[in-house]
This record gives sequence, C-alpha cells and structure tokens, in this order.
Amino acid sequence: MKVLVINCGSSSVKYQVVESDSGERLAAGVVERIGEEGRTHSAAVKEIVEATKEHGVEAVGHRVVHGGPKFHDATLVDDEVKAAIEACVPLAPLHNPANLAGLEAARAALPDVPHVAVFDTAFHARMPRRAATYAIDRELAEKHQLRRYGFHGTSHAFVARLAAEHLGGDLRDFRIITLHLGNGASACAVEYGSSVETSMGLTPLEGLVMGTRSGDVDPGLVLKLARELGVDETDRVLNRESGLKGLSGLSNDLRDLQAKAAEGHDGARLAINVFAHQARKYIGAYATVMGGVDAIVLTAGIGENSADMRRRILQRLEFLGVRLDEEKNFDAKVSDDDPVRDIGAANARVRTLVIATNEELEIARQTAAQVQGAKTIAVKKPIPIAVSARHVHLTRESLDVLFGEGYELTPYKPLSQPGQFAAEEKVNLIGPRARIDGVRILGPLRPGNQIEISRTDEFKLGVDAPVRHSGKVKNSAPITLEGPKGTLHLEEGLICAWRHIHMTPEDAAAYGVKDKEYVEVAIKGGPRDLIFGDVLVRVKDSYALEMHIDTDEANAAELGRISEGDIVYTDVYVEETQAEAVIQSKSPAE
Repeated sequence: MKVLVINCGSSSVKYQVVESDSGERLAAGVVERIGEEGRTHSAAVKEIVEATKEHGVEAVGHRVVHGGPKFHDATLVDDEVKAAIEACVPLAPLHNPANLAGLEAARAALPDVPHVAVFDTAFHARMPRRAATYAIDRELAEKHQLRRYGFHGTSHAFVARLAAEHLGGDLRDFRIITLHLGNGASACAVEYGSSVETSMGLTPLEGLVMGTRSGDVDPGLVLKLARELGVDETDRVLNRESGLKGLSGLSNDLRDLQAKAAEGHDGARLAINVFAHQARKYIGAYATVMGGVDAIVLTAGIGENSADMRRRILQRLEFLGVRLDEEKNFDAKVSDDDPVRDIGAANARVRTLVIATNEELEIARQTAAQVQGAKTIAVKKPIPIAVSARHVHLTRESLDVLFGEGYELTPYKPLSQPGQFAAEEKVNLIGPRARIDGVRILGPLRPGNQIEISRTDEFKLGVDAPVRHSGKVKNSAPITLEGPKGTLHLEEGLICAWRHIHMTPEDAAAYGVKDKEYVEVAIKGGPRDLIFGDVLVRVKDSYALEMHIDTDEANAAELGRISEGDIVYTDVYVEETQAEAVIQSKSPAE
C-alpha cells in the first residue's frame, strides 16, 4: 500500500510516500516556514498533495505525538478520534495543535482516502500501573490525567522488532533495551514484546539528557526555578536551554561538543560524560526491571553515528554480559538498506546492536494494517471464559521432593484443555510475608515449574511476580513450595499469568486472528461493562476454544466463578482484523 506519511510540526511539515510492504521510499520532502507571511498548514499540505499525486496515495498516516490514555494503537481517524486528539492538547501543547492542523488539512485535501493517526505514546500505553503511575495524590492524578505516557513509541517498536529478527526469534521471546538517542532521547524496556518501562513521562522532558532538554531533575529544582524565574521562563530553560546545550554552554550538537572536548573544553567534556552516565544508569535500571536483558539497541542520530558515545555508554556493563568489540563499534555504519550492525564481542551474553530507525516506515506499516484490517467478520461461535484460580505446574523432580520419589498425581477432574487435569494433590505457597495453603497442582507434569497467582495473592505473599506468558518463567519471582514429604525453594517460576484465549486453527480463521496476536475483549451487557486489553491468542490443533482470566480479573468484570447461563456480546479487536464475537462465562478451571 502506498502511504503518505505526514509529520506536522508548528513551523514545518515533513512528508514521505512509502510503499508499506517493500519499505521503498517513493518521495520525501519538507515544507518549511509555516506561520510566516500567511503560510498555513493547509497551504503546506496542498503543496504536498500536489507534489505526491503521481504516486497514487492510498492512505495517509499522521504522526500524532500524544494519544493520552485513550489510544493504545494506531487508529482510523473520524470526528470522534479527532475530538479525542484535541482533548490531549493540554498534555502536549507544543505538538498536538500542529498535528491536528495537519490532519484537518490533509482530510480536506484528500477526503476519499482513509486517514490513520499513529501515536508516539501508543507503544507505551499498556505499561504496568507500577511503571506508569506517579506517586502523587491519586484523585489529582486521575482528574488531570497525570501519568507516565512515554514517547518515541514508533521508533522503539520498529528497532525492537528488527533486533528480534536479527536475533533469529520472535519479539515476544526477548528482553530488549532500546535507546533512541538524538536531540530528543529516550530509553525503553521491551519485555517479551511489550513496553514495560520508558524514560519519558507525562511530557518528553523527563528521562535522559537531551540536546536542549534537561531530562530528570529534582522537582524541587523546578519549583525553585519557577519561583525565581516564573513558570514560562522555567519552561523555556528546561526545554530549550538545558541538556547538552546547557551543560556545555556551547551547543546541542554532539559533534560540536566532541570536537571542543578534544581541545580541552571542560563544559563539552562534562556534557558528554553526563549524557553517557544517564544512559548507562537507565540500562542498569531496565535490566533490573526485566530481570535480565538479551539485547541492547542504540538508534537515532547519536546512537547510529557516534561510536565514541556508544563506547562510553556501554562501558562498565560487563556484569550484565555486555562486551563491546571496539573495531566493530568503530566500523559500524547503518542505513535503511542495511539497518542492523552487531557491535558486541563474539563471547558476549548480551547482544549490542546499532539499528537504523525508520519511523516513517513504521507509521506507514501501522497505517496499512489499520486500513486493511478495517473490516468486520460476524462470528456466532461463543468463546467461553474460564476463571483460573491460583495453581501449580511441577516437574518430575519437584514432585519427587514434595511428595516422595516416584509419586504419581491423582486426577481429580479433567480440564477443558484436552489432556490436562486438576489433581487431588495440593501444596502450600510460602512467601516472605505470608503463606497460602492448599494450592492445587495441575497435570500432567511439565518440563519446567510454573506457579500462577493473582495480584491479590502477590500482595499477600509479599512477592513481586511479573505478568508473563505461560512458559516464560526465566528471571521471574522466587517462591517456596511445601508438600507432605518435603519443602522446595524455587529461585524462579512464580508469575501472574497473561490473560489469553486458546483456539484451534479453525477457530482462529473464523475470528480472523493469528497465533501470538493480541486482542481486546470488551464485555458488554453483563453486571459490569469492561474491556480486557492485551489478550494473547494461542493457536494449536489440540486446544479447545476458551479464554482464561484470573480471579482478580473476573471480580473486576463481576463474572461469577460458576456463572453458566449469561451470554454477553463482545468486540474482539486485533492488530490486523476487527471481529465481533460472543463471550459466555462458565465454570472455571482450577
């Protein structure tokens, strides 16, 4: 699909025409001096439409900086979406008005093609609450929508996916730290395909040191400056006179600072050292958040082009498994045609990659996916919801420790998934704060131990269990199991299970979804309307159609654990397809 990508700023409009499938750039340019001599966004967009009409544009993708709490994905634009973007103006007063102006002008100039808004914040919209929440008064935060949103989402998503392809696996198999280092800079922790932490927050001012932005500072410093200088001047200083420019007293261009540093300029040297120190600090923090890291990616102007800054950032990270190959780092050159370079030593446990970002291509692909997926498939087959209580999966070795060598599980009742059963046997979970007795074992035995609990259980036990897909227990939480014949301490294996739907290939075809895609399930018509986001689709011939949620999630939707007859309607939204389905709650699997 030929997509016109528009990035509309306050004083310029950048554009590209991109073939979304091949990635070919058919046209590119920029219209500048918006606002001068009566030059408007509308006039600029008309110029762009005229300059690109020979390419037969089939859709328009608009970069929108702030999507607020509403938008989790790229979205087809209508009047309701436009109003929601406008409502986010207070959160991004420097960006969203210009984005809106470009969007309105393009819809007027190209009324017969679909327009899609692609949000910088969308990739981070599903961060865990613990990462997205500021420690301020909750009512105040909710009233003013004060939370950490994150930015540069299209770049982080693009390079993380390329990193996974380079590593030879699926993005959902890796823990990746991405560093978008340019005049604007941000870090992101991508855990098994999802953004779980990012350095920018309510605005793009938080986080790493940038060209002219301060990044992290004590809020007390902001208050002091506001009292001394006034709010508007403080805003100007922190956004336009800080960062590399403020530290050096010279420039926000790293190339200039490196040249001056070589001549002995103290301010330039300080700016370079603070920039590298802050980035290195975030790498260590994000590796801790994810319980490890498989790859570190450096991208954007500085990340792609400064071998010296890459070396400074990645030094002293040997304890994580990072080992830099100096020659590879010095020689690394990336482009759209050759976007990935591995600069790590052959024996490094953690791969270090330089990747050329391409936000325009990412916007084009997300635009095409929305346009091509904007269809509705009527599905009559109901999806049962099983409320899954806390339970334990064990290995042969663990069962021997807890119940005695050679012990065999006694089936209590079969589960909905073929070949699986709830066993008569139960164990006790012992955490740092408390214990939960009588937790049922599910069979058959597995190659790895996995204990699944809810958030409520997590707080009771006093542990910090990550939300993980089944089988992804590496560097998860520790737990002690107590059985009738012994006690077993596991260093990992305790998780809160990611909600998911089991499907056969035939079911997946009926719903228009694929294995490992995510859907949103909106439960309507029951005691409480609720949307379950990020529901993982798992497809296998041996599966039976069923959605699994835990007890906390069922309570939130007021779905009874033994509810049988109520049928409620739901919309299932997929990255590429929108389908309507029927959801039915039923007796839970234990």
